[in-house]
Amino acid sequence: MTTTPEGTPDPYADQVAFGQRMKILRTRKGITRNQLGGLVGMTGSWVKGVESGRLKTPKLDMILRIAEVLRVRDLADLTGDQSAHVDLFAGPGHPRLAAVKAAVDAFPVASHREAPPIAHISARLAHAWSARHSAPNHREVVGALLPQLIRDAQSVVRQADTGAERRAGQAALAEVYSLSQFFVAYQPDAALLWRVAERGLIAAQESEDPHAIGVAAWLAAQAHRDAGPGHYDAADAVNLETLAYLEPLLPDAPDNVLAITGALTFEAGYTAARRGSTGSAWRYWDQARAIADRLPVDYYHPVTSFSRAVMGAHAVTVAVELHAGGESVRQAAAADALTIPSRPRRARHRIEEARGYQLDGQPDVALAMLEKAHEAAPETIKYNGYAKRIILEEAESKIPARSRRASELAVKLGLLAA
Repeated sequence: MTTTPEGTPDPYADQVAFGQRMKILRTRKGITRNQLGGLVGMTGSWVKGVESGRLKTPKLDMILRIAEVLRVRDLADLTGDQSAHVDLFAGPGHPRLAAVKAAVDAFPVASHREAPPIAHISARLAHAWSARHSAPNHREVVGALLPQLIRDAQSVVRQADTGAERRAGQAALAEVYSLSQFFVAYQPDAALLWRVAERGLIAAQESEDPHAIGVAAWLAAQAHRDAGPGHYDAADAVNLETLAYLEPLLPDAPDNVLAITGALTFEAGYTAARRGSTGSAWRYWDQARAIADRLPVDYYHPVTSFSRAVMGAHAVTVAVELHAGGESVRQAAAADALTIPSRPRRARHRIEEARGYQLDGQPDVALAMLEKAHEAAPETIKYNGYAKRIILEEAESKIPARSRRASELAVKLGLLAA
């Protein structure tokens, strides 16, 4: 059996049994047997039985549930079936990823041309955020803009003559890295994602701009949380420390600083829900809603989508992460996705609704929500592991109409051949 440099079995090589693969991947994520069992609706002893080989390999719906909890990027890594590669929590790799990666990885030490004015960078960023929210193919649009935007923002910082100019340049560069993180997320290059996140944090700190610092921390907390339970403490540390920095500024804060504080407050609740901490999750949601109520009715944060309108969608997310099917459906009924102006955020809300209906035993409604997500932003659902898990599970349904509906969606997402 092939092993890693640490001497542990490598689940990505050789013919390792399903149970062994599950144990290796579970251990790497820092999840106990009891935690995994609870998250998939079973017991710790059941997990031990599967891992030891005493119990047979579970059916596809359970395999997909396990893959979701373990954040397995490729289903073959868990099943060992190398003939059936399905990227769950990583997309197929966008055609513009290579150009964005080259711009991020470049290390320019000399200026070959004059940097554009900071106002020009700001205007291009505003256009890019607007395009991201309005275009159904938002990754394509943003991916086309990013390479030159990254290079120009870097040159603004390098050519700054004064401390104030350098700080303003760093704030703009931090925002460019934030936009880059949206593009890079869920694509098959985790190392690039972390480079972008870390550079964003450094640029934000150098800028000394509260809004830039808040946005960079918001994205870093998400990256830590999405890395699995072993990283939840890191997510909380970044999140709560940034909130402690921002809260004294709130009495006189502009709307964008108030909004990023609200977004970070909700993120703390999101992580609490992932932990299964019901009281903390809803307490943070209540605090975030109170902040949203201080914003103008029509205000919509261009990066995080934080607003009054999005709080209903956030409530659905909390309920889904707590695996509360009935509450998820109740919150979905109360939320109005049509009030969310951002196409990708609206699509993500539809996916969260689908998860809630699936938890509540309403798979046909779940598929209807995923169809609406695809209408809103095809590139969002294409990169969403939760959506793909539901679709693959229902494609195996014994009800012909449901199976056909799910299969049609799977073809649209490239999960099945036409």
